[in-house]
Amino acid sequence: MARVIAVANQKGGVGKTTTAVNLSASFAAAEQPTLLIDIDPQANASNGLGIKTRDLEKTVYEVLVGTMAVQDAVVPTEMPHLDVLPSHINLVGAEIEIVDVKNRERLLAERINSIRHKYKFIVIDCPPSLGLLTLNALTAADSILVPVQCEYYALEGLGQLLNTISIVRKHLNPRLEIEGVLLTMYDNRLRLSNQVVQEVTRHLGEKVCKTIIGRNVRLAEAPSHGKPVILYDALSIGAKHYLDLAQEILDREKLRFSGQNHNGNAADSSTPEIATGAEAASAAVSAVASAMQEPIKQGK
Repeated sequence: MARVIAVANQKGGVGKTTTAVNLSASFAAAEQPTLLIDIDPQANASNGLGIKTRDLEKTVYEVLVGTMAVQDAVVPTEMPHLDVLPSHINLVGAEIEIVDVKNRERLLAERINSIRHKYKFIVIDCPPSLGLLTLNALTAADSILVPVQCEYYALEGLGQLLNTISIVRKHLNPRLEIEGVLLTMYDNRLRLSNQVVQEVTRHLGEKVCKTIIGRNVRLAEAPSHGKPVILYDALSIGAKHYLDLAQEILDREKLRFSGQNHNGNAADSSTPEIATGAEAASAAVSAVASAMQEPIKQGK
């Protein structure tokens, strides 16, 4: 049965789609059958895998509104072990169309149940919002991976997202846990990047992924060629970072599986822990802000 990972952050431009595409491709490179679900109306993840979405008639939109079975909309990619459920601009209207549907937050979870057995991982690329589409993804997911750009403004929404996760766990999806907070667009030459890494790690501890995604030109170029970076330039630092991230999650999955076999069920991260994480995220924002003001104070 597939582990479903939602890649989500209501802040745009933090590397959500880059992470969803390249993490999925890295799982596939490790011969783990993987499905990427693009639930963002911008369809960047679909285009980033070479899928021409403009004229598609079988997409996640038709699946959500119930006019098509999910298995009929899944498209294979040029990469073995990697399929995609593509998005379309029509998805913009889906939130309005399903607003009166009973259990509308659970539509995606219900639709993908029939194919979960075919994959080891299902990765969901969410839109940059906390609307009904993202809520569907969080309700369907086993865990959430939160990309956070190594800049001040990217930190500010982290506490709000962690509070949203706590609410989803309480009312819709008790099994939802944090896969990790992934620091992205890191540049070791910048004092701010280093400060963000230091403070986020200090306040969020084990919730922060050990792998940090650095800025990389080849990683930025790959989507324009309709390829994940591992197919565009397998020797680039961007490809290495996402392979490292995939291996980190695979290692964690092995530990989780062995824990299930030993204890009969997986260790549960409680809702209060997530609420504490939201407070820690706010503390990290304050710490970074204070640190960045130090040179100004000294200058005075």
